[in-house]
Amino acid sequence: MDSKKGSVLIVDDEAINIKALVHILGKSYSIFVEKTGQGCIEAAKRLQPDLILLDVLMPAMSGFEVIEQLKEDNNTQSIPVIFVTGLTSQEDKDTGFKLGAVDYISKPFSSTDVEMRVKSHIYAMP
Repeated sequence: MDSKKGSVLIVDDEAINIKALVHILGKSYSIFVEKTGQGCIEAAKRLQPDLILLDVLMPAMSGFEVIEQLKEDNNTQSIPVIFVTGLTSQEDKDTGFKLGAVDYISKPFSSTDVEMRVKSHIYAMP
């Protein structure tokens, strides 16, 4: 019996962050990983994950630009996005929420924080 419920797409250009998030969430969810904004958009269309954990500061395309494109596409606009980022100012958080994020986790993150926030958004789904 597979006890996993839900799939999470982790998008971060730093391998250490990906490794930490996979370690925290890998036992409970099916995990997919991308390292670029464009990779995130393509994977979201193809995989239709239940949730996206998205870094803001990435080369070529920021997480803010990525979420704008995800929310403009009928195929990806309903996928919830949680920003996981080192940007901690209220202005950055406000920007993330205005662009459509459902939550905002600041780096460095705690495993409990990540687990509980992911769980609350995955289990809140219809």
